[in-house]
Amino acid sequence: MAMARLKEYYDQKIVSSMVERFGYKNVMQVPRLQKIVINMGVGAAVQDPKLLDNAVTDMTAIAGQKPAVRLAKKAISNFKLRKGVPIGCMVTLRRERMYEFLDRLINFSLPQVRDFRGLSVHGFDGRGNYTMGIKEQIIFPEVDYDKIDRIRGMNITIVTSSRTDGEAKELLTLFGMPFSN
Repeated sequence: MAMARLKEYYDQKIVSSMVERFGYKNVMQVPRLQKIVINMGVGAAVQDPKLLDNAVTDMTAIAGQKPAVRLAKKAISNFKLRKGVPIGCMVTLRRERMYEFLDRLINFSLPQVRDFRGLSVHGFDGRGNYTMGIKEQIIFPEVDYDKIDRIRGMNITIVTSSRTDGEAKELLTLFGMPFSN
């Protein structure tokens, strides 16, 4: 199987420019992507469980692997929510699939967003991980527009091995993440 395009790019270009920029003594110190977690909450699934099946179908198409269904951890009476009721789905991508997904996200999906002015730089958590929200799943070319029942958003968390937000931002910028200035 051929290596993912972004993984190759990381090995050939990003590692050397990160060593140059941050002065690492060893190439193993260079931060790398560890995983990408995609999370889709489907609160309306409490009333209509079929909505969750459609969300799972959409996410399977987007991520290329079947997501895990997440259950409510506690009961919240205001939302008519009981503990153990399925209310969302998530998928964790690693290795090749992670790089393939990031490549599609940066080069195809984000340019599809209307009035896109770049990603917020406030999505870093202080430990080198970046989280962003997407308002509509239809920006992904894998989702068949005619088969969707409703527009759903999702959270995408990119987990890196970097210790600081500065390192993580530099790493993601080198991968081509379009941050707003």
